[in-house]
Amino acid sequence: MRDGHYDVHYDVRGSGPLLLIIPGGAGHPMGLEGAVARLSERFTVVTYDPLGLSRGPLDGPVGDQRVEAWSDRAHRLLDSLLPDGESARVFGSSSGGIVALDLLARYPERLRRVVAHEPPSIGVLPDAVRQHAMITEVYEIHRTEGVAAATARLSAGLEGRSWEPGPRPASASTAADGGENTRSTPDSQGAQNTPMDIFLGHVLRPFTSHALDLDALKGLSSRLTLGAGRDSRGQLPFRTASLLAELSGSDFVEFPGGHLGVLQHPVAFADRLAEAL
Repeated sequence: MRDGHYDVHYDVRGSGPLLLIIPGGAGHPMGLEGAVARLSERFTVVTYDPLGLSRGPLDGPVGDQRVEAWSDRAHRLLDSLLPDGESARVFGSSSGGIVALDLLARYPERLRRVVAHEPPSIGVLPDAVRQHAMITEVYEIHRTEGVAAATARLSAGLEGRSWEPGPRPASASTAADGGENTRSTPDSQGAQNTPMDIFLGHVLRPFTSHALDLDALKGLSSRLTLGAGRDSRGQLPFRTASLLAELSGSDFVEFPGGHLGVLQHPVAFADRLAEAL
């Protein structure tokens, strides 16, 4: 399927009721194989790859991504797969959880049940200004110092740890990783299009600043479950999930592991998800 600049990529596995999975990060479904295999014993699992990153590096520059664009394409994907009058279950984690919430708010007629795991919608938090400043700092570090430094800053911010910047590399050529994780130059566009570069440079800021339609979600609370990992208690993604559940009047459940629980404990996570669905 084509949608403007992007193909709408997806994979289908299993049989039963349709379950759409929206991955986190830049949408690359890497690491989800174990959970998908388990879920496909009970569902027709459609794994959505918004940018087609599982097919290889993207050609040309990538612009800032929009939550609405990803959910619009997901809606058209569901329309192409579902018979008239039928609805799907949806699971989204992290940035994919934000897309799942937007999808429910704007296209509820196609959704039977939505589970959003640790969506970092930090605008709902009482310390939102401070958290947005942290995300902006991560973006600037990625732009000037590369993936490794930005990831370290983001991890500290999500976990609520203090963070002290390390020494700045004199240049990309003197970085400890040989420049592999530094910001790419214009003549090395392919390196800019790795999943982590796209996430840090073009997904993290616009997605975490996306304003959810809480009024719409309140009216759909019977179809919505917010989730967070047991190991994430006290951390930013857990806080956003639990507060969103409270604000929308939705169920809240805990999952095995932390923010990446679906990768860390695929079978146990999938079984807990099946219960929530």
